[in-house]
Amino acid sequence: MKRTHTCGELRKGDVKKEVILQGWVQSRRDHGGLIFIDLRDRYGLTQVAFDPTINAESHKLADTLRREFVIEVHGKVRARPEGMANPNMATGDVEVICDKQLEILNKAETPPLEIEDRIAANEDMRLKYRYLDLRRPSMLNHFIVRHKAAMAAREFLAGQGFLEVETPLLIRSTPEGARDYIVPSRVNPGKAYSLPQSPQLYKQILMVSGFDRYFQVARCLRDEDLRADRQPEFTQIDIEMTFVEQEDVFKVIEGLMKHMFKQAISHDLKIPFQRLTYDESMKKYGCDKPDLRFGLELIDVTEVLKDSEFNVFKSAPLIKCLNAKGCGSYSRTQLEELTALAVSLKAKGMIWIKVVGGKLESSVVKYITEKQQKELMEKTGAKDGDLLLLIADKPTVTNPVMAGLRNELGKRLKLYNPSEFKFCWIIDFPLYEWNEDEERFDAAHHIFTMPKAEDMHYLETDPSKVRAQCYDLVLNGIEVASGSIRIHRSDIQERVMKVIGLTHRDAEKKFGFLLEAFKYGAPPHGGIAPGFDRLVALMLGFNDIREVIAFPKNKSGECPMDGCPSEQDEKVLKENHIKFEVGKK
Repeated sequence: MKRTHTCGELRKGDVKKEVILQGWVQSRRDHGGLIFIDLRDRYGLTQVAFDPTINAESHKLADTLRREFVIEVHGKVRARPEGMANPNMATGDVEVICDKQLEILNKAETPPLEIEDRIAANEDMRLKYRYLDLRRPSMLNHFIVRHKAAMAAREFLAGQGFLEVETPLLIRSTPEGARDYIVPSRVNPGKAYSLPQSPQLYKQILMVSGFDRYFQVARCLRDEDLRADRQPEFTQIDIEMTFVEQEDVFKVIEGLMKHMFKQAISHDLKIPFQRLTYDESMKKYGCDKPDLRFGLELIDVTEVLKDSEFNVFKSAPLIKCLNAKGCGSYSRTQLEELTALAVSLKAKGMIWIKVVGGKLESSVVKYITEKQQKELMEKTGAKDGDLLLLIADKPTVTNPVMAGLRNELGKRLKLYNPSEFKFCWIIDFPLYEWNEDEERFDAAHHIFTMPKAEDMHYLETDPSKVRAQCYDLVLNGIEVASGSIRIHRSDIQERVMKVIGLTHRDAEKKFGFLLEAFKYGAPPHGGIAPGFDRLVALMLGFNDIREVIAFPKNKSGECPMDGCPSEQDEKVLKENHIKFEVGKK
């Protein structure tokens, strides 16, 4: 390579060395004859000085330099003058005096956004000019952390005996909960491939193949509505193991998380992680992905208030309360904001009660007896200055609304350290969930999830009581991994499918190749798939995974940089037997 050093490398020990640097012009300053530039590359910044008394030709050319010009500098390292060192730069004790040659390798137009972290561009500009956005030091750091995390994952899993195996991207459509992306086959008219939502069935087939321990840093594609933590294409660390139980999976993943966080961001995680059953999590936090960095647990007050004269309480199957300690001084505006949040989460409204002078104050208090008020205060531990927030509705409304209010108050009241990482396992999920619209059971996870042995007898009598051997890993209130022990026996598989009305014939049509493989000695197996983008984003303190994806899509599933999805040439469409009918249903 022509360059001798990077722009983040030179130190006091390099003084008097002859060097060649290459990079982009970050900034240019003219100090009455002396010209200084900050030269930038991936590794950092180096100050370069141009002195007309030392090299007039290079000084004259330096006067034409502008931001983002790509240049090459030949010069000598020297210590900065006394009092001129820059402690904010790793190379701040030295500079390069251009005493030989300056070459402009490429000129640049004025960039449409600043290549600086202190000046934020809007989202559309950042995505349109992503190659400029990625030049910013903070963005570069995101991908350094991502790289370290990926390397750490591979290192740890290889050390645990896992084999990295790539599974196909052009596959048969398999039901996994979201729409598939479809790829028409040019050589098979009328037929199409699907892009994988995950390698789920293929990794199970690898277990049947005797690979024992598999992993893959896998690309997954799902055609679904987008949001900050969701993209049409994303990456997961896909993992599967044979002859394991749930505890074996937990041990591997806890070790993996500890190693990744240590190598990527030098953070020491404490393992093992806390465990909560699904029922415990719903009872205390109203959701199956609780943020455990703070308490503020929900309190079931149904028995206390169900016999009150307030009609909302009398008719509600579930009444839950949250004691916002010290928030009794909240203004009407603040209470209206919380009510609006509750309504946005599908509540019909929110009841609030303040504790003043040892008594409850609210428009609903007149409908509650003194005995019930006393019981409510005892049950919630309410004291003067507290604020009680209540939601009364069916569980599918009450729980998620209360969970949302809890998270909002945790943030407003600064009840947690934003830089803390709090993992937990959620276990013992229901195997089925009731579909009210169609009045039938659906698989809550996927139909290859093994029921808990002690609940197997409920499959034919009361499927709602069957718990699954599946598990989620939650970090700071966000699900970062999901997995299960799989069904490997055909007799259990048929019983599980029968509950949701799926016949063996239907199953053969949807994923017959997996069932066929299971006929030839499928071992007990299980696995999990941590979301890699999401983990890296959380390591860096973001909820938006686009911050750690090099070329993400916007909320419309479009890439403003390259203009995809784009119109297709008629010849290409004809070759692939495709005809668009835009606007038709």
